[in-house]
Amino acid sequence: MKTEKKMNLSMLCDFYELTMGNGYFRNGYKDRITYFDTFFRSVPDKGGFAISAGLDQVIDYIQNLHFDEEDIAYLRGRGIFSEEFLEYLKDFRFTGDIYAIPDGTPIFPREPVITVRAKAIEAQLIETFILLSFNHQSLIATKANRICRAANGRAVMEFGSRRAQGVGGAVDGAKAAYIGGCMGTACTLTDEMYGVPAVGTMAHSWVQMFDSEYEAFKTYCELYPTSATLLVDTYNTLKSGVPNAIRAFNEVLKPLGITKCGIRLDSGDIAYLSRKARQMLDEAGWTECTITASNSLDERLITDLLQEGACLNSFGVGERLITAKSDPTFGGVYKLVAVEDEDGEIKPKIKISENVAKITIPHFKKVYRFYGRDTGKAIADYITLHDETVDDSENLVIFDPNATWKRKEVYNFEARELQVPIFINGELVYKQPTLQETRAYCAQQVDTLWDEVKRFDNPHSYYVDLSEKLWDVQQKLLHQNS
Repeated sequence: MKTEKKMNLSMLCDFYELTMGNGYFRNGYKDRITYFDTFFRSVPDKGGFAISAGLDQVIDYIQNLHFDEEDIAYLRGRGIFSEEFLEYLKDFRFTGDIYAIPDGTPIFPREPVITVRAKAIEAQLIETFILLSFNHQSLIATKANRICRAANGRAVMEFGSRRAQGVGGAVDGAKAAYIGGCMGTACTLTDEMYGVPAVGTMAHSWVQMFDSEYEAFKTYCELYPTSATLLVDTYNTLKSGVPNAIRAFNEVLKPLGITKCGIRLDSGDIAYLSRKARQMLDEAGWTECTITASNSLDERLITDLLQEGACLNSFGVGERLITAKSDPTFGGVYKLVAVEDEDGEIKPKIKISENVAKITIPHFKKVYRFYGRDTGKAIADYITLHDETVDDSENLVIFDPNATWKRKEVYNFEARELQVPIFINGELVYKQPTLQETRAYCAQQVDTLWDEVKRFDNPHSYYVDLSEKLWDVQQKLLHQNS
């Protein structure tokens, strides 16, 4: 059995990717050019939009894609793969093209986020990892963005490592949460690997370790005078916790001229306790002392706390963020949308279902986003055939593919293509932004959405429409295969 240290992620694929690959190889399809789209069908928590994330991991995976001798030996031992296919895998590399919407971009159901153009076996074998990375990190980035928007400008810290589903769930989840808007994480490894600021001060065990609560607070202030945030609810928040914190601040920080410090509330009626604590701190002259809340928070609870007048400056959010507890599945899929014949002509493919939501949008496509020239706000997304262009100097009538009677005239807009080339002929052509740049880009792009799209309850349905040519292709295939 392989140890985690030696794990080759090329083998992190569904077994049927390999059985299909072997079948393609033996039936002469290994070099057939195919087109696959990665997209999702519904926004978690019935929200108005999602946040794309996970592209960095996909890039790293593609660049390291290979099968080593131990992998080949394992596959040979299964007794179902041809020796010729196994020889092919020994020199396997990705040689195709990948186009993607950059991380941090607001995305909507049914539009292609990642498009793969590659030989059939290559495109098939990378399906599982692309979906794993896209689904997990988009889910967490989306949840984090909801929580940060609920905080209404107050800092949100990701505190969920100990409740995450495995190492990747903790480390990559914290990275995705940072893209979505969190200012830092409790996960030290995520800071070391990706530069997401690691934050945190003390647990209840620190307070319990000392003979008195005051001694624990005083010692911590002496050790970390410029970053002292004291956990005040170990015993009695208002009778001992806050008074002892004030005493420690007075005796240690005040002589040093330090006025910035903090307390954290992790239990009890946080709205009430925060108001009383704020009053006590202000009366003692510690007006710059911040109050942080933690304890099973999410966007709904944070909204409720602020509506109740809680005096809070920041939030530490754990399990309900890192697991996206309220809706823990993103639901992204990877579907064949076209193949090329021997002459290089693209032949569209469609998946039909009695469930209308599962009917795919065929063909190699482009995705445009229309922005109002007067407002800068996103108006609609527009999916076209790959060789179509949009003239944004004229008005355009678009329609909802799910409701043919629904028309919308778009005017005074700027059209921008969303997908960008990532790999061409197997070579990385995308200049990856820093994580900090991606986080800032995410905030800027979310700001282009109307408030009606961003609200938590009954958000406005954002337009994602098909061009007339693409609509005709889809309808023709539906009729041919019905």
